[in-house]
Amino acid sequence: MSKVLDLTTELTARPSVTPDDAGCQRLIVERLQPLGFNVEWFLCGEVSNVLFTRGTGSPSLWFLGHTDVVPSGPEELWTFLPFHPDQKDGELYGRGVADMKGAVAAMVVALETFAQQHPEHGGQMGLLLTSDEEGKAVDGIVRVAEVLRQRGNWPDHCLVGEPSSQATLGDTVRVGRRGSIYVRLKVNGVQGHTAFPENLDNPVHRMAPFLQDLVGQQWDAGDEDFPASHCQVASLRAGTGAGNVTPANVEMLINFRNGPGSPVDSIQERFHKLLHQHGIEDYRVEWEVMGEPFRSPAGKLREAVIGAVGDILHQSPELNTGGGTSDGRYIAPLGTEVLELGLLNTSIHQVDERTPVADLDRLYATYYDIIRRILAS
Repeated sequence: MSKVLDLTTELTARPSVTPDDAGCQRLIVERLQPLGFNVEWFLCGEVSNVLFTRGTGSPSLWFLGHTDVVPSGPEELWTFLPFHPDQKDGELYGRGVADMKGAVAAMVVALETFAQQHPEHGGQMGLLLTSDEEGKAVDGIVRVAEVLRQRGNWPDHCLVGEPSSQATLGDTVRVGRRGSIYVRLKVNGVQGHTAFPENLDNPVHRMAPFLQDLVGQQWDAGDEDFPASHCQVASLRAGTGAGNVTPANVEMLINFRNGPGSPVDSIQERFHKLLHQHGIEDYRVEWEVMGEPFRSPAGKLREAVIGAVGDILHQSPELNTGGGTSDGRYIAPLGTEVLELGLLNTSIHQVDERTPVADLDRLYATYYDIIRRILAS
């Protein structure tokens, strides 16, 4: 069993359903601290964040990851129990093996190996972990980033281990991420008997043309890194349960995935304008910005990642900003170059989450080569 597979299996066996770390980070402390890594804890309520650093100054390269996982879902549907990892047909099964304990294990072994082989390395290498990425993400990296900002101390480069690969390990590297905005809209009307439309104001009827206009909007055209911004309706609720009574209100949950061409204030302005255009005046709207869009200009990390992916994985990766959000959105505003490279994302959050066993060592070798290119050049 390889070191990476061994550590991935050990981490996956710990049921660290967000925000519970279940001892994963302590396990990593036991491995890295004896090799000269400084350990700093940032504990926020139920959330555990930890930063490992070795060396000082520039260049500095930190890995960023999370030890929490989403719930397993019905255990009886799994080939193997979700927190009892096992192998079948060359793949390792278990909740979190791809998102992202396999990448965390590859990072740890890469850092261990580099520290052992280059004990006097220049610059700084590090690893920042949280147990609040899959949950509310309010006590995780966002809190640590604020501390780093106050100190005026953050890394030059940060590599996030989110599962970026689509069909083959290394075929995709994220150079940024779209923003995510949640909108809760409640439109009020007048409840009444369906037989007497003159005595009621049906908010569903008001909502229908607004909704058609909303989803048909072109918010922007995107650019070379970002697809066009768009919105999706996630929930629509109305009614009293009676077939002859119109509702007093209708509630909608909407999610925007936006790029730099449509910042939050622009979307908000256009959203309210659409409401007024459709005669909707009695409403309440709540906005929750989960993350602003970001992208990192080409720098030393991008050069190192592309070089390592080419040499180790024999891939010419597509550079894009696809997928959901990641904790990189909190580090990039500090001025850090942020990229994402990880395992296959085809089974993440699903029953029977799994990853090819061979990819674990291949990802480790790629991470090691990236460290070498940054710190040993």
